[in-house]
Formats: sequence, C-alpha cells, structure tokens
Amino acid sequence: MSVSEADIAFARELFADIPNVTTRKMMGGLCLYSDGQIFALLYSDGQMFIKAVGEFVAEIEALGGTRWTYTRKDGKVTSMPYWSLPDQFLDDPSEASAFASRALEHL
Repeated sequence: MSVSEADIAFARELFADIPNVTTRKMMGGLCLYSDGQIFALLYSDGQMFIKAVGEFVAEIEALGGTRWTYTRKDGKVTSMPYWSLPDQFLDDPSEASAFASRALEHL
C-alpha cells in the first residue's frame, strides 16, 4: 500500500510554512525534505514521523513522541532517528511547521 495523493496533499499542507518542501515516495511511504534535507516521513497508514537528533530528541519525547523501530528478518530490533509527530501538531499546520523547523535546526 502506498501513500495517496490526498495523503501527500495533507503532508504538504501540514508543513506549508517549511521552506522549499519536496517529497519523494519511498518504500510505500513518503519522505519530506526541506532544501534537500529529509525531516519527516509519512507512512501509508497515515503515521507521521519527524527526524530528531541531539537535544531535540528530549523535546519530542517529552511531548509524547515515540521512536520508530522495526524488527529485521533475523529478529534484531533496529531504531531509526524518527519519532512520531505528537498528536497536538496534526491539526495545526502553523504549529507543525514551527515544530519541524526546530527539528531542522538540529539536523
């Protein structure tokens, strides 16, 4: 299952205040970039993840973001540097863009 055009439109609207946003479908999901720097992922099931490194990790975790992990074929669990976008940002594009801007400052 891949992301729909409606999902792509939602992601672009959510981050409308982020400069130079581009998207790329990848592995059934969608990668979002600002000036060529990946900052978010959208899964085909509608889950939105923000890339977090450094001090921003504590901020996103304090707001309830959970880290993306997956289990490899060999059973090993692997963590990626992406956290779920806290729910309070999903309905407010200006707040979501401000939050993503803070994430981008740390990348």
